[in-house]
Amino acid sequence: MQAIRKGDQVKVIAGNDRGKEGEVLQVSPKESRILVRGVNVVKRHQRPTSRQREGGIVEREAQIHVSNALVICPECDHPTRVGFQRDEDGVKMRVCRQCGEMFD
Repeated sequence: MQAIRKGDQVKVIAGNDRGKEGEVLQVSPKESRILVRGVNVVKRHQRPTSRQREGGIVEREAQIHVSNALVICPECDHPTRVGFQRDEDGVKMRVCRQCGEMFD
């Protein structure tokens, strides 16, 4: 089970985009990488294709390592590490290390 999931709000804590916040668009657990909206934007040269009429220089997000981001707790709105606990029904839930609230 991953600590960071698609749709989570995260804050970047290392690298050129340190301090930026964004939504996780994609998670690659095998490579331990995530794609965050508006973070690590790179320029790629795009050749014109049948789908995309115009070529040129296209800006898009590149993946960052999962260790360079912290989940923003939906309850206390602070970047936090994530723990795991079981709720009353025995379902494994993520827990905010700052406020102790369960979320998922």
